Amino acid sequence: MKKIIIMCCIVIFAAGGLSAQQITKFGVVDTAKVYNAYFRDSSAVRNYERRKEDYQKEINKLTEELRTLQQRKLSYENSGDDSNMMRLESEITRKAEYLREYTNAKNIELATMQKSLQDSNSFYRKLYDVLARVAESGGYSMILSLQQNNAILWYSPSVDVTQQVIDQISKN
Repeated sequence: MKKIIIMCCIVIFAAGGLSAQQITKFGVVDTAKVYNAYFRDSSAVRNYERRKEDYQKEINKLTEELRTLQQRKLSYENSGDDSNMMRLESEITRKAEYLREYTNAKNIELATMQKSLQDSNSFYRKLYDVLARVAESGGYSMILSLQQNNAILWYSPSVDVTQQVIDQISKN
């Protein structure tokens, strides 16, 4: 009888030890969203957004010019005016190439600006400090970035700590 009681106690203690084993808890954070919330009011981001808007206006203007030229070319083509049609076709080709080059150059410029903003050391120092506090207070073993999602195939919204990070990084 004593052996049975001792065995039961061992089983109960062993089961208690297994249930006390910590379950790994993961969290995810959308660092781009945190970045946007953090820098929303900074002059560097406003400058970036202003340039982006200016470049888009210029692209829209150039695109509209091309549409107008293409309509005129079609009109010349329908009326049989081959010399004006050929002249406009040459102009359309030249302007379309300029638009492609302009768009590519401005996209590279904007990407460079955005990367320099995102690589701000002070931002990332603050981000990592806040991530550590959120992870420790929430009992997370690991926080993954949604931007480096090569390995994240699925996640539950319940592990998304983005808003907590935004709330805390804004306080600092």
